[in-house]
Amino acid sequence: MRTVSGRGCARGFAVGLLLMACVADVLNTSAAGLSPWPIAVVLLLGLGALLWPIERRPRWFTPQLRTAVPALVSLACTAALLVVSGGEALFGPGETTILLCLLFLAVRHCPHPWALICGVLDGAAVLALPVRSYQMLEGLVPVYVALGVVLVGLIAGLAGYLRTLDYRRAVAVGETRRSERLAIAADLHDFVAHHVTGILVQTQMARMMAADRPDELDPVLAGIERAATEALASMRRTVGVLRDTDDGPGDRRPVGDLAAIGELTRRFAGPGAQRVNLHRDTAVSDDLPHEVQAAAFRVVQEALTNVRRHAGDATEIAVGLRRDGDGLEVSVVDDGRGGSRLPDAARGGGFGLVGLKERVTALGGELHAGPRDGDGWEVRAAFPLGKA
Repeated sequence: MRTVSGRGCARGFAVGLLLMACVADVLNTSAAGLSPWPIAVVLLLGLGALLWPIERRPRWFTPQLRTAVPALVSLACTAALLVVSGGEALFGPGETTILLCLLFLAVRHCPHPWALICGVLDGAAVLALPVRSYQMLEGLVPVYVALGVVLVGLIAGLAGYLRTLDYRRAVAVGETRRSERLAIAADLHDFVAHHVTGILVQTQMARMMAADRPDELDPVLAGIERAATEALASMRRTVGVLRDTDDGPGDRRPVGDLAAIGELTRRFAGPGAQRVNLHRDTAVSDDLPHEVQAAAFRVVQEALTNVRRHAGDATEIAVGLRRDGDGLEVSVVDDGRGGSRLPDAARGGGFGLVGLKERVTALGGELHAGPRDGDGWEVRAAFPLGKA
């Protein structure tokens, strides 16, 4: 059995009161000896505009149409009643409430500049209601008009404030999505640069082996194929996320974790390539914060990519993961002397470390990259887990 929520009960109660007020309007008009049909038409149009379910609302039934047509009919009804009754027609709470609700909808939901046009029409219809009874009200018409101005101002002000909040929320969501897509684009650069650099190195190796050791080319070509496949897969995942307009989380974002660091180091060492040793402290668990694990993965990935670019003569690379008090320390050390067989265009301009430093410092960590004592290069990052 479906239960009724408190919000549903309140909505039903409000709709019931509105319908009762509309019936009172029709009865009062009939009691005054006037035809109730003009008032009934206004009330039916207003009720349809307010109560038509959203899921059944046709596309052409736009907010500006919903709010403008009842107001125009109400103004026409006011003019007709003035001619027929000579200022002795009554105005009731039902029509007033409907027009104020339509004013709220116009200011908040109509597109610009229709919000202003429809809001003015609804407000004018409300202020014109007391004019129908100027003979009966005598000198009280200005009082009723002033009261109408206050109500119109309050309703329009509230709707304008909520519309402003909606706009700010939309801007904030847009900025968040834009920042997320920029971060995803940076991830794409990191992944593809890593794989393409590996392809370049192994292609050069294959060219050298083609003349002397053609029978050993198969493992090298397999490594090139694997690196190219992973680069294409990374681009497909990232472009899919960039094109995704849903509000759900992008679970296809190519991020890494501590477990992926082991796979990264195993793939890095291939036939004729540098040897990579991974030293992981047993105190480093897999339940660290995900953003820290992803940043650690980026540190290792960028450092290994730079080894391929700038230290092709390195023979041994050490990757370390260890707990340092309440933090995590990630280090990548090589023994190269700066020799590289890559073309100058493939070596990059050093922007990878700049972006890496921004990622690390955003988590409250510190990044150090520089030459070691003697030969080699060292990249070391420290993440405070207590702040991650």
